[in-house]
Formats: sequence, C-alpha cells, structure tokens
Amino acid sequence: MPQQPAGWTARLADWWGIDSGWERVPADPARAYRNDLWLGAAFVVVSLVGAELARSIGYFEDEPAPTWLLYLLSAAGAAPLMWRRRFPLVVLSVVYLHFLVVGLTVPMVTILVPLQVVYFVALFSAVAWARDRQAMVLVVGAALLAMFGWLAWQFAVGAGIDGIVEQMGLADERPGLVDPGVAFTAYNLLINLAYFYGAVVGGQLMWHGARRREQLEAQAATIERQTAELQRQAVVTERLRIARELHDVVAHHVSVIGIQAAAARRMLAGDPATAAAPLATIEGESREAVAQMRGLLGTLRGVEDAAGSAPGGRAPEPGLADVPALADDAGLDVEVRVVAEDGALDAVPAPLGLSLYRTAQEALSNVRKHSTARSARVVVRVDRRPVRRGDPAAERFPHGFAEVEVLDDGRPRPGSSGTGLGLVGVRERVATHGGIADVGPRATGGYRVRVRLPLPEERP
Repeated sequence: MPQQPAGWTARLADWWGIDSGWERVPADPARAYRNDLWLGAAFVVVSLVGAELARSIGYFEDEPAPTWLLYLLSAAGAAPLMWRRRFPLVVLSVVYLHFLVVGLTVPMVTILVPLQVVYFVALFSAVAWARDRQAMVLVVGAALLAMFGWLAWQFAVGAGIDGIVEQMGLADERPGLVDPGVAFTAYNLLINLAYFYGAVVGGQLMWHGARRREQLEAQAATIERQTAELQRQAVVTERLRIARELHDVVAHHVSVIGIQAAAARRMLAGDPATAAAPLATIEGESREAVAQMRGLLGTLRGVEDAAGSAPGGRAPEPGLADVPALADDAGLDVEVRVVAEDGALDAVPAPLGLSLYRTAQEALSNVRKHSTARSARVVVRVDRRPVRRGDPAAERFPHGFAEVEVLDDGRPRPGSSGTGLGLVGVRERVATHGGIADVGPRATGGYRVRVRLPLPEERP
C-alpha cells in the first residue's frame, strides 16, 4: 500500500527535531566553549562601551538610576553568552529574564543596540544548539510569549499608543494612508516578528544543516568501510583462487617427483649412470615447486581469516596458448597478435600462463562493459633472449619475460564505472610472480592493460 503523507503535526515535529534523537555537540567541545568565553567577554565590553556612548549623548538623561547600575545591568545582560553552547536553554532563560526585569525597571538599558544583539544571539543559540528539542520548544515558546506579552503591556499599560503618537507630533495629522496609531503598532509588530522569526528560523536551519552534515559524514564512513570490506573480500577471493591454481601446479610437480624417484630407484642398482637423468628432473621439479610455494605464501601472508574452499573439481586451467581463444567469446572485434618463437607459449610455466590468461580475460571484459570501444587488440609476447649487461630489465627479467597487453581506443562509458576489484586481482597476480603492470589511460586515447612476468631459468 502506498505510504500516507504525514500530517501537519508530524511534519512540524520533524521540523523541530523533537523525535530525532540526535544531539548536536561541537566537534571540539573544549575549543568551542573557550571561544564562547571570549565571545561573551567581547559582548560585555561592547555593551559597556555602548552604555557609556549612549549616556554621553543624553540617552539616559531622564533616567534616575545611578551610572554604575547602568553599567552593571548592561554587563549582566551580555555575560551569559559565555556559556551559550554549553547551556543554551539556561542562557536563553537568564537573558530573557534579564530583559523582562530590566525592561520593567530601567527600560532604556534593554533598548541599547548591543543588548538587542545579545537577545538575538541568545535565542539563535538556544534553537541551534539545544540538545533536548522538546525542552527547547517549551523554553523558546515561553520566551516568545513573554516577549510579545511585554510588548502588548507596553502599548496597553505603558505610555500607550495615543501618548506615543502625541509625543511624535502626529495626533492631529495623518501623513500617510494608515492611522498613525495603527501604523505605529503594526510597524513595531513587524520589526519584532522579523527579529524573533530570524533568530528562531535561522537557528533551526543551522541545526538541520549540522544534522545533515553529520548524517552525510556517517554515510560516507559507512560507504568507505563497505568499500574497504569489498576490496578485502575481492583480494581474499582472488588469492584463494591463486592458491587453488598453484595447488594444482605444485601437485603436478610432486607427482612428477614421485614418478622420477621410483624410476631412479630401480635404475640405481643396474645402471647408475642412467639414473642421473631422473634425479636431475627431481631436482628441477622440487626447486620449481618450492619457488611457487614461496610465491604463494608471500601473497597470502597479509590476509587474515581467509578460510574457505571452492567446491568440486575443475577442468584443466587455461594457459598462455589459450589467449587467442578469448577473441571468440569477447563480444568484440578482437585482434590477437602473438610475438613468440614456435613452442614458446607452451613452454611458459603453468602459473605464469594462467595469470596472463586471466589478465587478458579481465581486460577484455572491462572493455566490453565499461568502454565505448567496439574493437580491441591483444598482444602476447614471450622473449627468452639473453638480457644484455647494463639493460634496466636485467635485474627483474634476467631470463626473459612473458607478457600480455590489451589495448582499446574507446572512452569510458557513462554510468558504467566498475568497482575496480577486477584490477585488484590483476595486481595481486602480478605481485605473486614478481612482475610489473601498466594499467591506465593511453596518451593517444583509449586504455591499456599490460602485464609482464619474469620467466624462470630454463633447465636443460
């Protein structure tokens, strides 16, 4: 069933944040409260200076109160702002109580501009920083009711509208379209409405803005945490996949070692010279198995709790010689070029060939999903030429290399950005074999994925 729209009471409660349960506190409370102390002290100084300037121009000429009392009342009205964010509702209550008491006894003090600003800031701070929103609504409502009640009392019981109009010299004339008494009342009402409306609405908007910022920060932290978890899971999954593949390769080496050991044992008694060949094979196979196991352990060392296994048996894993077959299933116009001597692809060790095959597979899948390109080019290279002395590649690729490169000339397709987890797997494979990867946009347009892995020393 479609959700019914909330009533006006629910919308009003949501606007005031009554049922939100969120409390606004400064990001750095110690610094915020220290700044409030300085702000309150500054308002005290400004209020004292304003009182003296007003006294100097005759503002308190008809005021019987002594000068020191004027200063004291001015400072007392501004001092509570020192705690405006620590105790916002208490500060509002104290400041507006000061307004009512002083307004009834020494009204000229409350009309000073610095104190008018103080009353505005106190109301604004109470709405913006009150942690208990229900109490805020009650306290602010009581303050507003008291203010407008005081205003009505001033008009009705104080000097009166007629007396004020007479003092202004407008009792017998009407300069505008509206009666002077009505105009004076409406004018004061308009000013006070704008004054209190600005403080209340401005403070509430600030509170809503702070709550939205905190929600966005929490959502961003959650997204970042989930992204990191997905990346970690992708790394674990890829490493487990590498582990299964290398397990098959190492198992193959161990099987060969067992067969050759049995053959050598039988030959030792009758023809020791002939037994040297199986023993040499055992030596080479064992070294290669140990090297592959070290690479596996180095890759998986950083992963914790990577337990789990994939079910069932699998078909033989593809190798470098199977890369050209990817063109048939890519869904693109793929050109495959092989730069290698005859038989060189089959001679590449199985773990290296599988890693290069998976790299080409992932790169072509990315072209199909995330690029506007309709064609791609795959280059497979195997180079076992001796590395010349002084060549920068001598240290990393002393016995040659096997490489796969996937190029396209497209642009990123709008709205199809991936998670990047596939490229994480590519880099994990490269790190396993100690190779290098070049992944990124091309200067001439398009995208390049190139992975080069070192070949082991060729055994006789």
